[in-house]
Amino acid sequence: MTVINTNSVMAMRAAILQQNAALREASSAADVVSSPLSGTTRAGSANFGTAMKSALSEVNALQNQSSEAAAAYERGETTDIAAVMLAKQQASIGFEATLQVRNKLLSAYKDIMSMPV
Repeated sequence: MTVINTNSVMAMRAAILQQNAALREASSAADVVSSPLSGTTRAGSANFGTAMKSALSEVNALQNQSSEAAAAYERGETTDIAAVMLAKQQASIGFEATLQVRNKLLSAYKDIMSMPV
């Protein structure tokens, strides 16, 4: 029989809600940047930069949280392997998403640089 710790479930729920809020912020910042008729040139890039910095710091926090959870499990401080594996998967998915965004940005930069003037 499996015992579910309600505190860990609520903590995971809060983390997921926080990630969703960050994604909404990043999406709204991308809408401002991608709209050429909005008249924002420098302000849009500042919002995009802020959103990217926020997203990178969240991925870094997920990586650190995952490492701490794994270390706590290895030391025997926790026995909840499901929470450790969930933290590892969240960190992995966050890293993969960041890597894909980086690849798309590099591809767009290469495309722009190869355009004839």
